[in-house]
Amino acid sequence: MIWWHDFVRIIIITNTILAFYVVFHRRRSVSTTWAWLIILLVLPVVGITLYAFFGRGISQENIFAINKQKHIGLRNVQKSIAKAPKNTSPSDTSKAGNIAINFFNHQQEAPLTKNNQVKLYTEGETFFHDMLKDMVRAKEIINVEFYTFYSDNIGNRVLQLLIKKAKQGVKVRVIYDAWGSMGATKAWFDQLRAAGGEVLPFVTSRNMITRYRINYHLHRKIVVIDGRISWTGGFNIGDQYLGKKKKFGHWRDSQVRIVGSASLLLQERFVMDWNASITNNQQLIRFNSTLFPDLDEKNIHEGDVATQIISDGPDRYAPYMRNGMMRLMLLARKRLWIQTPYLIPDDAVFATWQTIASSGVDVRIMIPCKPDHPFIYRATQWYANELTRFGVKIYIYEDGFLHAKTTIVDDHFSSVGSMNQDFRSYNLNFEDNAVFYDKKFNQKMVAAFEEDMKHSHLLTKEEIKKQSRALRTLQAFSRMLSPIL
Repeated sequence: MIWWHDFVRIIIITNTILAFYVVFHRRRSVSTTWAWLIILLVLPVVGITLYAFFGRGISQENIFAINKQKHIGLRNVQKSIAKAPKNTSPSDTSKAGNIAINFFNHQQEAPLTKNNQVKLYTEGETFFHDMLKDMVRAKEIINVEFYTFYSDNIGNRVLQLLIKKAKQGVKVRVIYDAWGSMGATKAWFDQLRAAGGEVLPFVTSRNMITRYRINYHLHRKIVVIDGRISWTGGFNIGDQYLGKKKKFGHWRDSQVRIVGSASLLLQERFVMDWNASITNNQQLIRFNSTLFPDLDEKNIHEGDVATQIISDGPDRYAPYMRNGMMRLMLLARKRLWIQTPYLIPDDAVFATWQTIASSGVDVRIMIPCKPDHPFIYRATQWYANELTRFGVKIYIYEDGFLHAKTTIVDDHFSSVGSMNQDFRSYNLNFEDNAVFYDKKFNQKMVAAFEEDMKHSHLLTKEEIKKQSRALRTLQAFSRMLSPIL
């Protein structure tokens, strides 16, 4: 048995050396480094295998494919902004508003669009009804990009409509994340391809197993119709988003319909994601006036909601969206209200919320009452308990599952999009948010939050004290692993 002891000793030593090498050889946060180090040291061999698939950085091949894409529509967006009617101006061009606007556009990638009509949707029935109605009316192009497509009732309704439009001669393109759309097989999408539509898995979805990287996902939710009407937010395509899954019950989410030049920015985001994901040059999208219509004085929408479209992914050196949202939140003087299904902030965001709350600002964060991922929910509970101690009001939504990703700052600034308040959205997923500078739209956001509060309860220190020791231990353990959940 001596040989067996020597073999085990060699495995442990080799595993320890490999653990320190793989964790420290690339730049990452301290918390993420420690989380992976614990996994690698506690689970010899198994830990290395997990790290190979979930811990390594995004492949250089994918970074190159994404970063080489050009902003082919920005010039047209700028022209549309310049041609906007004089009576449609940004709703808030105050000094405070310009701080956030300038940050998001510091690389000239997110210009402020001035002439948008924006409608907020919080229920799946009305969202799908109106989105499908817009698709029915499409004359030239429908571009669709979602994390999740399910082959269920609503999924098939959407697919069959896209097939119908493709047969009518409308150019239909779909991008999806293969990991998030496991129920939608290649054969399922082939129905649309056969009708003349085009379908691509996002660049990080291809060859996930052979490239040993399955941790980087397309999490954006974008629909653009004829370059004029667009949708973005938290809803995906599936019956559970209509509240038809017993596990979740009523599904509470947020989506926005935008009519105006901000749609051109969502169009450009789609085009860049498409061009990064193509497998041959025949699929390449080039600039044309059908994709990016010239919204001049005659046909520009005379809305008045000032809007920026921001997007991010692990191909960037720094977490642009996280930093930008922190900058926006730091403008709060009256209120900071947030909705998120996953509350797993990194140290910088946690400190930002603590600082804002300690400054006398009304900070409220609403989270679900039930998990869709057990470990993630226990980590969410740990942060909810801790934030309560710092004066942040945590509301637990009890009327089903809360999936909305929204932020409200004072009376003028708000955001709806795909980004959760967690490590994954900050560092691993490809996300997009729409940021609005408008008092009237802000009032609608506040009203929706207040309505949700009627179906929520406030987490109290007394409730936290009643949590069992076993639950608190699980919360602490989950929080320790939160950087890699």
